[in-house]
Amino acid sequence: MGIKNLDQFLYDYFNAHQCEVVDQIDGRLTVQLNEKMDRALMNRPFYWHYIKKMGQPGDPMKLTLITDHEDAESQGEKIHFGSPRLQQIWNHLRDNERFTRLFQVIHTTTNTALHPWLVVNVKLSYIGKHKKDELFSIGLNLVNGIMKTEMMEQLEKHEFQLKVSDYCYTISPIIKLSSGFKRIEAVLEDYIKNQEHQWADQSLKELDNEMKLLNHFYETNTEEEKEQMEKELQEIKERYTPKVHISIINGGLFYLMQ
Repeated sequence: MGIKNLDQFLYDYFNAHQCEVVDQIDGRLTVQLNEKMDRALMNRPFYWHYIKKMGQPGDPMKLTLITDHEDAESQGEKIHFGSPRLQQIWNHLRDNERFTRLFQVIHTTTNTALHPWLVVNVKLSYIGKHKKDELFSIGLNLVNGIMKTEMMEQLEKHEFQLKVSDYCYTISPIIKLSSGFKRIEAVLEDYIKNQEHQWADQSLKELDNEMKLLNHFYETNTEEEKEQMEKELQEIKERYTPKVHISIINGGLFYLMQ
């Protein structure tokens, strides 16, 4: 679920948002932004406010991004993992496009059915003395209820687009999206229950030790010390009480040939 090829990611990102790729060579990408993407990325709210007030169409900017760190000649903006621009793009995706609907590209001359799959990428966070994350990609066929793990690996084998291919048609879901999410959630909860949770036992032991140490430290128990002790006790409980948090990273509805 991570970005493996930054150049390809950037190309796909701007292409998916209908921005014209003006120039592309290894390590450099120049795109002509449209109004929507100029507003999202270029931080020109006053320009667009003025243009719209004047009734003009506006002039979206071009953007050149350079991923080749050794390229000292090209005019453009350096972009790399951890850079503000890449973080901005990631935030844009996270805030606006965590969920999508795509159709498998099928080259056929006969009627072909596409089945709806609910695909969800999930992060399980085990929070206690230490924190550990697990990532899951789960797909649920909304017609027959078949569920698969590592679904993103399956999707990477296919090509997708925003419209249905010629001679293809979609099967209507039998399972509602809300029910599909509940099924996936139930599977994750069963998975959590069936794990060995030594990490939680260690966290509870550490919590007990910290509470004993705190009680030993505050021996006089004046009113002021009691208030401070309660505050620190609450912080210790928050830090060491074991809990599991399920968060959805992204997902979508994918129509696939059976």
